Amino acid sequence: MKDCRKTPDFPGGIIPNRSDNGAVEWAYGVADWFEQGLYFPVYTAYSEGRGGSLNGFKIRELFVRPHAHDHTFFYGVNFEFSVNYKYWESRRITSEVRPIVGLHLHPVDIVFNPIVDTDHRGGFGGLEFVPATRVASNINDKWAAAFEEYFDDGPLRHFLPLNDQFHEVWAVMDHSSKTLSVETGAGFGVTAGADKLTFKLMLSRDLN
Repeated sequence: MKDCRKTPDFPGGIIPNRSDNGAVEWAYGVADWFEQGLYFPVYTAYSEGRGGSLNGFKIRELFVRPHAHDHTFFYGVNFEFSVNYKYWESRRITSEVRPIVGLHLHPVDIVFNPIVDTDHRGGFGGLEFVPATRVASNINDKWAAAFEEYFDDGPLRHFLPLNDQFHEVWAVMDHSSKTLSVETGAGFGVTAGADKLTFKLMLSRDLN
């Protein structure tokens, strides 16, 4: 994360500016409608004043419409349960519910995730609205170019002022092959509460 927030989100937390963060994700298709996943380790290769660190792990449960690529309308829901170290999140246990709704319009795909996070502080006050949107143009069966948005609007009971919210837009390129799939992109913050410039690189391989 380059040119990002220079103060931690909470006392003792990792400073986002110039930090290099990542995760190794393991996934297993239990059925055509259910995937079991594990993010381990979640790590920071470098952050200001701390260097490298292990940040915890996540368990993921994904339920989807079977054979989604064969349907114009697809849907699903993803549940994540995180165990965090104290410098990664202000709470030891956090969770996320990520509904998935989308359209395959050939060659354009549209996906919307009205995500809700919780830190389990109890009641409605512990819920945050962090939606995401992706619009992708499939150039061919190997390449796609996408526009993505990631928001953090704050607590559901009372959204943060617009300038304090996290709003980031991304330009992304995907390449898929039998041996290795690559997703890379750059994100640009559009509010004061967002990081100014962030890069991502995701490498994946299907072992089937």
